[in-house]
Amino acid sequence: MLTVAVTGATGAQGGATARALLSSGHQVRALTRDPNSPAADALRGLGADVRHADFDDRASLDTALAGADSLFAVTTPFEADTATEIRQGKALVDAASTARLGHVVLTSAAHADRDTGIPHYDSKRLIEQHLRATGLPWTVIAPAAFMDNYASGWTLDGLRDGTFAWPMPTDRPLTLIPADDIGAFAALALQRRDEFTGRRIDIASDERTPGQIAEILAAAIGRPIAHQEVPLSYVRTWSADLAAMFEYFTTSGLDVDVARLHRDYPEVGWHSFTDWTVGQDWSALLAPAPARH
Repeated sequence: MLTVAVTGATGAQGGATARALLSSGHQVRALTRDPNSPAADALRGLGADVRHADFDDRASLDTALAGADSLFAVTTPFEADTATEIRQGKALVDAASTARLGHVVLTSAAHADRDTGIPHYDSKRLIEQHLRATGLPWTVIAPAAFMDNYASGWTLDGLRDGTFAWPMPTDRPLTLIPADDIGAFAALALQRRDEFTGRRIDIASDERTPGQIAEILAAAIGRPIAHQEVPLSYVRTWSADLAAMFEYFTTSGLDVDVARLHRDYPEVGWHSFTDWTVGQDWSALLAPAPARH
């Protein structure tokens, strides 16, 4: 049985990893800035040891990691910026090095080890490089585009109007993965340390075009959905970072060998995009907004 510290435990990837480890009988230290949040309470109810940890408070990281076997590390630029992500990611890696952990699994992004020109991919590449330089046993898992984003934000707003608004051509394939599969793969890597140490693996569960995604969403939701290509110029007015990402998706593409992953790691229980849509509660998500008086 492992004792694994999980950062971002109340978020999508960390939460999925924590649940996968707990279901396999391992001890999970769920690290979060807010141990009293509903998400933290839910993990505590599943048997996790919820502990306070803040990337900007090195002492809290040292305390949270002391005595753990392994670490699942996730960083984000979207709570602040990429400079903050780099600083916090390096601080987490340094704390893991001080704690002399036996294995660190870092979740990054597919193709982040390439010259993509995407700011939040470049920040992850720097954190990957810092991890490798420590000499710690490491694994980098690098997820493709998140399926979970199709049930939130501007995508959800469009679906309410019968439109799948996405900044890519209708026929351009994109590799996809849900958070649950990221967590299952991370748990696999943590449990099979000898097999995965020193490896960087791009991961995805399915590959679909925006046109196919619209059709699958329509079938799951039970109403007509049509893909509408959002101009990159519009995305750029909101985020140059995200515009660069979608431009890369369209030009270079986010290729991942999905068939090989399914063949080599069937225990992950990979979910197709259809599987994922069927598992969502679209009736609640797409309910009409209450009238304002």
